[in-house]
Amino acid sequence: MKQYGFYVDSSKCTGCKTCQISCKDEKDLQLGPKLRRVYEFGGGTWSKQENLWTQNVFNYYLSIACNHCSKPTCVEGCPTGAMHKRAEDGLVVVNQDICVGCRYCEMRCPYGAPQFDESKKVMAKCDGCYERVGQGLKPVCVESCPQRALDFDEIGVLHEKYGYQNGVAPLPDPSLTSPNLVIKAHRDAKPCGDTSGHIQNPAEV
Repeated sequence: MKQYGFYVDSSKCTGCKTCQISCKDEKDLQLGPKLRRVYEFGGGTWSKQENLWTQNVFNYYLSIACNHCSKPTCVEGCPTGAMHKRAEDGLVVVNQDICVGCRYCEMRCPYGAPQFDESKKVMAKCDGCYERVGQGLKPVCVESCPQRALDFDEIGVLHEKYGYQNGVAPLPDPSLTSPNLVIKAHRDAKPCGDTSGHIQNPAEV
């Protein structure tokens, strides 16, 4: 089965959120749902040694949408079958015509990908812009990124181009859902589960 995925170059991402805004524009979303979110993760401390202050502060950005997981727990938990994985391309999408807005998918996804649309009372999520992809285009978030920090392709192609890393803080352990995601980690990136930093912009993600 063909399986698409995303690539995120955290070493290039400046946190400008053009990807997030272009996604909302493409999907004509109201203020609530954020199908792509830009996490700012940072931490560190200052310490004094004799008369000299030193620091180990760090900060980096991660642009994250649905990772169209190989083991999508949102699909497993959906009672109506509205949340499903497309056989033709491996993209996880929601059929809003049969979604009842119970939000089980939202509770199960460790990435926060399914978002509740208050205006429609159903779930919304990244669908990989499959209609654009069907026309030979990249998802709008990828094409709008001014830093070229995002890419989208068949996951095998992404692995050949960028490697296999798919988890850094603040993301969950990738063994939970097998995300189709490849990350180029920022030089200061911390491993999944790191407690030395925290999300600096919780109201934005």
